[in-house]
Amino acid sequence: MQMIPVQKNEYYHVAFEDLTHDGAGVAKVEGFPIFVPNALPGEKGKIKITKTKKGFAFGRLIELTEESEHRTNAPCPIYKQCGGCQLQHFSYEGQLAFKRKQVKEVLSRIGKLNMDEVTVHPTLGMKDPWNYRNKAQVPVGEREGGLVAGFYQQRSHEIIDMEKCLIQQAANDEIVQAVKNICSSHGIRAYNEQKHKGWLRHIMVRYGVVSKEIMIVFVTKTNDFPHKKAIIDEIISIYPNVKSIVQNINPKRTNVIFGDETNVLWGEEYIYDYIGDIKFAISARSFYQVNPEQTKALYDKALEYAQLTGKENVIDAYCGIGTITLFLAQKAKKVYGVEIVPEAIEDAKRNALLNGIENAEFAVGEAEVVIPEWRKQGIKPDVIVVDPPRKGCDEALLETILEMKPQRVVYVSCNPATLARDLEVLERGGFKTMEVQPVDMFPHTAHVECVSQIVLKEAAGPK
Repeated sequence: MQMIPVQKNEYYHVAFEDLTHDGAGVAKVEGFPIFVPNALPGEKGKIKITKTKKGFAFGRLIELTEESEHRTNAPCPIYKQCGGCQLQHFSYEGQLAFKRKQVKEVLSRIGKLNMDEVTVHPTLGMKDPWNYRNKAQVPVGEREGGLVAGFYQQRSHEIIDMEKCLIQQAANDEIVQAVKNICSSHGIRAYNEQKHKGWLRHIMVRYGVVSKEIMIVFVTKTNDFPHKKAIIDEIISIYPNVKSIVQNINPKRTNVIFGDETNVLWGEEYIYDYIGDIKFAISARSFYQVNPEQTKALYDKALEYAQLTGKENVIDAYCGIGTITLFLAQKAKKVYGVEIVPEAIEDAKRNALLNGIENAEFAVGEAEVVIPEWRKQGIKPDVIVVDPPRKGCDEALLETILEMKPQRVVYVSCNPATLARDLEVLERGGFKTMEVQPVDMFPHTAHVECVSQIVLKEAAGPK
């Protein structure tokens, strides 16, 4: 049995070689990996071991003896307590380079791709990588008789009361605090997850960056609403841009945010916003990208990789509310979108009507079931676009793509590891990965999105 070369509560001097996928520094003692938050590659320092596992350990940074040229002071005053960002201590230039490196490494290690034949472009970043999130979704708690609202402290369910978050739109911060204070002044009680008592669980604010329209969502344990009229009147008197106030009821003992029942209390069911020239109706539970500027960069790249001339049939698997589908429809002959969530498909149809787009058709169901049915109906796609959740594409969908042999596949990914795994399957089945474009959708976090262009090998020709 292999001996673990480090012990809990002991101190070690280490050199940091890399970052994990969630932004912790990686050091090794006798080849044994140790993960340490707030450390950067190229640094050296003293650490204390906080936990040991069979194949790795966790540590806390005690002091640095050698700093990276990319180390910077995190501007957020609660950065070290809050779990929202992981990389504010890393220069933005350093973050972009790290994300590209991370993508290249997993494509090689997990995807077994020949990196001499695949172009991984420099990460597309933002000119101003702050105040980009258009949705704030914060838990509510109580402290000293009043309400607190903010993000959870790292690796805990202790709420850090937060007046402003540097990656949120300023309007969201302001409204979350105002709603919290209004509710507190009316004696509203916060939900206590340990005791399963109290009423207000979360406050969510959606902000249309282009339209300036605002939606406020109260997530509550029960469907009553104490002091409803007074609270709503106070909110709309202060914020005339509020177009929708909604209550979502979640009576379950769970850390899942939303319950099944959603009711409009005041105003409209939707607010509206734009990505490029496309207008979207956004409901309380719609999936809508939180960084509209980078979403446009991502979708523009997907459209470029699809190489549409106006003659192509395109299938968009995991189409959601039709965001990518409607971008593609501008340049395609016909686009077919499929999504397992019925409400998302209703939103997608509504968004197509909203934009006068008539060459988009949507279906509810699992992509790996619906797409073969389309094939039986004689629908043969020239391009298939996939934008799966973090777990990647369903195995059956990948088999369907291999059987249908589209000329091109455009893979939009929020997880480089599952992207690499799926690319290996497509490569073995007769496709070739040509280009991968990392996009920094979430600056100052360890997350990176990618768009990949994959072509049928017989159509690829020499690189």
